[in-house]
Amino acid sequence: MSSPLTSQVHPSAIVDPGAVIGEGVEIGPHCLVGPGVTLGDRCRLHGHVVLTGPATIGAGNEFYPFACIGGRSQDLKYEREPTYLEIGADNTFREFTTVHRATAPGGATRVGSGGNFLAYSHIAHDCIVGDEVVFSNNGTLAGHVEVGDRAVVGGLTAIHQFCRIGRLAISGGCSKIVQDVPPFMMVDGNPAHVRHINQVGMERAGFTKETIRTIKDAFRILYRSDLNTAQALTRLEEDFPGQVEIRQLIDFVRESKRGIIR
Repeated sequence: MSSPLTSQVHPSAIVDPGAVIGEGVEIGPHCLVGPGVTLGDRCRLHGHVVLTGPATIGAGNEFYPFACIGGRSQDLKYEREPTYLEIGADNTFREFTTVHRATAPGGATRVGSGGNFLAYSHIAHDCIVGDEVVFSNNGTLAGHVEVGDRAVVGGLTAIHQFCRIGRLAISGGCSKIVQDVPPFMMVDGNPAHVRHINQVGMERAGFTKETIRTIKDAFRILYRSDLNTAQALTRLEEDFPGQVEIRQLIDFVRESKRGIIR
C-alpha cells in the first residue's frame, strides 16, 4: 500500500484550523484558506490565492495567483446567511478569477469538473456551471446563470442573470448575452445573435459527421426558415424522431423562460 502524499504549506500561508486539507495539497506563499473550506487531494495554490467558505472543492484543482474563490455574494439582498460553493475536480482557475457563494440561505453556487477559467473570469452567486467548460479572459456570469457541459464563453463576454447557455454552445469575444443560447449554437455580437452551429466544438467532442449534419439541418429549421419558434419545434419533432441531440435542443428551447437568442 502506498503511503499518503504529504501536503506542503508555505510558511507565509495562513490556513484556518477550521479548514480541511486533503493529501498532496500544495499551498504557496501568502495564500489564505479560511474556515469552512474543504480542499480535495492534490490541489495546488500557486500564491496569493484566497479560498473562503463554506466551500467544498474537489481533487486536482489548480489556482493561480490572486484567484479569489468562495467570497460572499455581491447581491445586495444578501444578509450574511450561510450559503455555499461546490466545485468539482481538475479545474484550472487562472489569475484574478472570482467565484462567489449563493445568496439565498442554504443555496449553493456549483461548478463542475475539468473546466478552464482564464484570467479575470467571474462566476456570480447561484450559478450552475457544467463540466469541461472554457471561460476565456473576462468571461463574466451574472447571478443564477446556467452553463452546460463543454460550453465556451468567449473573452469579455457578459451574460445576463438567469440566462442559460446550452451544452457545447460558444460565444464570440465581447458578446452581450441577454437570452438563452440553445445547445450546439455559436453566438456573437452586442447584442448577440446566433450565427451558426458550433461545428468545431462538436467535432472535438467526437460527434459523427452524420450527427453534425443533422444539427445543421435543425439549425436551418429553427433559425433560417419562415417558421415561428413553436412551428419550428414541431417540425423538428416530426423530422428527427428519436434523435438525442435534437431532443435536447427542443427541450432546451421549450423550457426557456427568457426566450432564446435569435
